[in-house]
Amino acid sequence: MFSVQPKYHPNLSESILFFILTVGLISYFLIGLGTAPHIPILIAVMLTVTYGLIRRISFKDLEKGMIAGAKSGMAAIFLFLLIGILISSLMISGTIPVLISSGFTFIGGTWFYAIVFAVTAIIGVSLGSSLTTTATIGVAFIGMGSAVDASMAITAGAIVSGAFFGDKMSPLSDTTNLASTIVEVDLFDHIKHMGLTTIPAFLISFIFFAILSPNEAITVENLDTYKASLDATGLMHWTSWIPLIILILATIFRVPAFISLAVSSVIATLLAGITSELSWSDIWEIWFNGYTASTGFEPVDSLLTKGGINSMLFTISLVILALGFGGLLFVTGIIPSILSSFQEKLQKIRAIIISTAGTAIGVNVLIGEQYLSVMLTGETFKGVYQKAGLSNKALSRTLEDAGTVINPLVPWSVCGVFIADVLGVPVLTYLPFAFFCLLSPLITIFFGGRALKG
Repeated sequence: MFSVQPKYHPNLSESILFFILTVGLISYFLIGLGTAPHIPILIAVMLTVTYGLIRRISFKDLEKGMIAGAKSGMAAIFLFLLIGILISSLMISGTIPVLISSGFTFIGGTWFYAIVFAVTAIIGVSLGSSLTTTATIGVAFIGMGSAVDASMAITAGAIVSGAFFGDKMSPLSDTTNLASTIVEVDLFDHIKHMGLTTIPAFLISFIFFAILSPNEAITVENLDTYKASLDATGLMHWTSWIPLIILILATIFRVPAFISLAVSSVIATLLAGITSELSWSDIWEIWFNGYTASTGFEPVDSLLTKGGINSMLFTISLVILALGFGGLLFVTGIIPSILSSFQEKLQKIRAIIISTAGTAIGVNVLIGEQYLSVMLTGETFKGVYQKAGLSNKALSRTLEDAGTVINPLVPWSVCGVFIADVLGVPVLTYLPFAFFCLLSPLITIFFGGRALKG
């Protein structure tokens, strides 16, 4: 949570009006004009600074708010830099190519999207990281989808749905541990309680993906062309599996994300130095600018040309802007005013659940950061749930159902920007097909007061 305290305390109507104005501005630029998300966020920053100055908040305090907001995302920024290196390292070590090639053995024309969703969910639970899952097996499945002429929108929706199922249900997940810690619930009690909404959302999503999956069989010639092009890279060896195994083991043994990504990247790079024909100067260049494939088959070349620190700079710059904007919303009192108003007016159980979900979603939309959506909403509603006699497990579950899984659906959010960049599919394109993410908050609202007390 930001350390800067509000320097102004607007009334609720003023805060809501500013919220609507800001969200409307961002939505107009993104959807109506099709601009890069940096533009409306920067304009929103300038608008909020102007609002703060009008309310007699010194620029020094406003600046502190921006800095505090940006500072809260530094851990994520360093991880993004490492993920850029990880993707390029997994390319040149053959890990991602061998995942794609192996996947062709299991996929078929029927039930393709359902298989993508289920396999990604299993790997997501194993890794405990939606972003890592998306950057590894997700990239591989995008390649498979391209090979079978599948819809990139639905494929990406299945990947995002599976990855965030794993992010919710894995005991290794940062958000899962955060949600249980914030409201003081045992981790495994929290995961067990989430099954009330998560399992129905998973089953319904699986059925939707199965229905949407293509009926026609995949031609062997099409697959052979892809496999031949992947072989032509000369990157795939039995050692290509080692970086992935190391990454999974590091996650199982709860090695910090920064260390596990760094170790996997270094091992993958060393293996590439031994098994590939790349020189070390080429490898360090790839660390920064990513790997460029040249098999002669454009679909495979497009798929494998990814990674590098440079590819993450778009994401990093947007994260800094978005979190700086969030800091401004704190110092001007906009968010504290909206959140605190709920604590005094909520009495009915269903209203409490709906307000919790709405707050978590609202923080995601306004700030674009899933950790803050969990932390702020949890801290705000703990007293409300205790007063209403609701269990802390109900709160921790709702935080994940409407906080964790909504972030990838916001185009300017940390997860949304990252996933769109890694998969090459815009957020608004895959959003209608991210069934699990869309269903989770709806089901938690539908459950209302059921199984929430005690």
